[in-house]
Amino acid sequence: MKFGTDGVRGVANSELTAEFALRLGRAAAIVLVGASDRVSERRSVVIGGDTRESTPMFDAALAAGFAAEGVDVISLGVVPTPMVAFEAQRRDAVGAMVSASHNPFADNGIKLFAAGGVKLTDEIEQRIESQLEVLMPPTGTPGTISPDAGAHGPYVDHVLGALDGRRLDGLKVVVDAANGAAHVVAAEVLTAAGADVVLVAAEPDGRNINAGCGATVPSFVAEAVRAHGAHVGVALDGDADRLIAVDHTGTVVDGDHVIAIAAADLRDRGELRNDTVVVTVMTNLGFRLAMRTAGIEVVETAVGDRYVLEALAAGGHSLGGEQSGHVIFADHATTGDGLLTALVLLDAVKRSGRPLAELAAASMTSLPQVLVNVRVPARVPDFGHEVAARLASEIAEAERQLGDQGRVLVRPSGTEPLIRVMVEAPTAERAQATADELATAVHRHFG
Repeated sequence: MKFGTDGVRGVANSELTAEFALRLGRAAAIVLVGASDRVSERRSVVIGGDTRESTPMFDAALAAGFAAEGVDVISLGVVPTPMVAFEAQRRDAVGAMVSASHNPFADNGIKLFAAGGVKLTDEIEQRIESQLEVLMPPTGTPGTISPDAGAHGPYVDHVLGALDGRRLDGLKVVVDAANGAAHVVAAEVLTAAGADVVLVAAEPDGRNINAGCGATVPSFVAEAVRAHGAHVGVALDGDADRLIAVDHTGTVVDGDHVIAIAAADLRDRGELRNDTVVVTVMTNLGFRLAMRTAGIEVVETAVGDRYVLEALAAGGHSLGGEQSGHVIFADHATTGDGLLTALVLLDAVKRSGRPLAELAAASMTSLPQVLVNVRVPARVPDFGHEVAARLASEIAEAERQLGDQGRVLVRPSGTEPLIRVMVEAPTAERAQATADELATAVHRHFG
């Protein structure tokens, strides 16, 4: 297996096996820490996981791999990905998260963080992949494996720090935990901030993670918001590193709108460094137009929050994220954090005295956007370049017809055998028609 957009991911016990997880742990230990016979000072790794029934198996295998190379393992249990990143930063340790994020329960995956809780660069991922091919039997003294269930307290205190003492009293919030990794800590965080919390999808059984709930199914939290008369709904994904919100009417407020609200709020408070925000190629054209009007510069990256993070660090910027709900507040976190994002968003609502619906409408106007995922038989070598080459004429013609009133993006998924076709246009009908034409072309070229 190879790294995709966010770690390695596949069907548990088929594409992704315990044997591979053990080998990945060993390879990651050698590259990120150093083999045991080359380290004078013992280093550690923090490992967390989500609620999938396969997660304990992969957690154990990954831990064994790290320990075999002399790395001490701190097992956090079921925790969100951003808590793993935070603990890695707090302890100056390597981090690993067993999760397939928003994917169905049958999938699983492994995300790795370098020492300090920073996502891996492409170059480091390639070194780990190369190391997997040349592993020799381990030597030296093995590391220890120890549980640590005390990470919740420091993490809760950490994310609450973003409020700088402000409170969310008077806000009724529905929290959809996606039956995932944040099913406990989500309520802890928002209740501690003063919000009146209604917690839903917080009864994981190993198989119901993301099932009809969570950030990819915002209609679930929208229905709960209307039923409970809440001010805001927030939906996390399985590992809680992203968030999608809904307003009091149940209308979705996606990552683009959340980032636009945060950008304006931070700029008004003098906390948007360089008056710049970092987003990906999937970000709606309406966001770019709104930022241009507001005098905020936009830096664009490839899809994946690690690329956003790299651009934030390179430019010294403070805010970035993705339409899918990964939002990075670089002054507070080294990765996307759904609960941190929820606090920042709710804080903006509270201080403004306006409902989220008004803030979202004022922040930007989205162009109609259609996303079609076309399943393909398998990934091909140099997949991204292959897609661009085979579909060049069809994409060029679609872009010619849309002109400056729309946008086309065709790209392979980094985590699944899919080609994603995204079209923005002045009307939903035109966007759908163009997307369907391109999807037909994908089927024709890739089977």
